[in-house]
Amino acid sequence: MDTTIKIDSVARDRLAALAKARGVTMRALIEDFAQSSLTPQELQYRAERTKAFLETEFGHQLSDDETSQLRTKMRAAQAANRERIHANNSEQDTAA
Repeated sequence: MDTTIKIDSVARDRLAALAKARGVTMRALIEDFAQSSLTPQELQYRAERTKAFLETEFGHQLSDDETSQLRTKMRAAQAANRERIHANNSEQDTAA
């Protein structure tokens, strides 16, 4: 079943540019995003599995403090990656 998603023209144009650069349709781009992105429940499940793996395989039990520190580092890495992507896109827009 098809549906319509309402977004502003800036977001639409950006999605179109991303899709074109990847050689796919906007539909395929959005479907790929939906399939590859994790829900909060999926993230929680993976975190629990990771903690269990570390305990079982390495005998290490993560403390709440360690978990918090790792979460902070991951968020910082994700933010840095988003900033890098944004900077690269800005450079490409300037060059065009």
